[in-house]
Amino acid sequence: MDHQTYQQHSLHGSDRAWVETNCYIDVWIEVLHSLKLNPVACMSMVFALDFDGDQWTFYKPPHEDLFALYGIDVQELNVWRSLLENACTQLQRGRLVLTEADSFYLPDTSGTDYRSNHVKTTIAIQEIDLEQQRLGYFHNSSYHQLSGEDFVKTFRVGAPHDATFMPLFAEFVRLDHLHYADDQALAIISISLLAKHLARRPKHNPISLFMPVFIADVERLKTEGLAAYHAYAFATLRQLGAGFSIGASYLRWLQQSLVMADDAAEQLNTAAAHFEAISNATKTLLLKTARAVMGKKPVDLTPGLIEMAQHWQSGIDQLTIFVGEQSRANGKVDG
Repeated sequence: MDHQTYQQHSLHGSDRAWVETNCYIDVWIEVLHSLKLNPVACMSMVFALDFDGDQWTFYKPPHEDLFALYGIDVQELNVWRSLLENACTQLQRGRLVLTEADSFYLPDTSGTDYRSNHVKTTIAIQEIDLEQQRLGYFHNSSYHQLSGEDFVKTFRVGAPHDATFMPLFAEFVRLDHLHYADDQALAIISISLLAKHLARRPKHNPISLFMPVFIADVERLKTEGLAAYHAYAFATLRQLGAGFSIGASYLRWLQQSLVMADDAAEQLNTAAAHFEAISNATKTLLLKTARAVMGKKPVDLTPGLIEMAQHWQSGIDQLTIFVGEQSRANGKVDG
């Protein structure tokens, strides 16, 4: 693969409200895309998003969903030698390796973390050139390459033994059972996965629960500064907004991929519009919050959150009706 000519998936297009979501799902979008698979089909897990007290769910495509849709089998990589040695073994067997890495040595983060901040992130290793000390990897919204000192530091090449060093978490991706299906076949499988994730949705409106915590957090952030705000925004607003933006895209893909009655199509269309509204409102809230934190002036953020909570409830209600009707039409009984 050539990192200079690689064409990223449309979910990472410049026209998106959220070009990036979180490191794990962004990597999977591009890994699936590079394998000529449709990553949109595995995005139904976003409808189980919840506010978890100090963050929004860091959503990931479940491994069982990846196998059901694409035949992709993900297993934990036991890094019992070194990451470099174990990764090379897996790549030689025709597999990919997903691993935590330090953004400090990832050139694609230039302008943010590269050579300035030590931040844990997830990359997918596609190619290792030992002789040239070069690594080809997926990260965030595209495919990249690093070499030289970045390679040495990423893999701790030649580092003295350190009994206190703990290997980072890694996985390998088996492609032995990889299979391809058109969008209609994928959508049929994906509807059952959607029902599973929708059944796991929060029992109470999570945006309503988030609102008082968020208002209090903004006041605290005014004393902590912009760096604290950026970390907070990634854990909360970005996961919320980007998640439902992907959810809206997923529902519109489902609508286009299946033959369905007009009322079912309208349910999906209406639900997608509500989740898009959450995405857009969160983007606005992100900017307002930044100004509030930096300006330290009182800003009433409540009206936007109330509207977002209403959109969540309406979108979930429409989606619940759709899934229920599809289950009955297929002769299934909801539990």
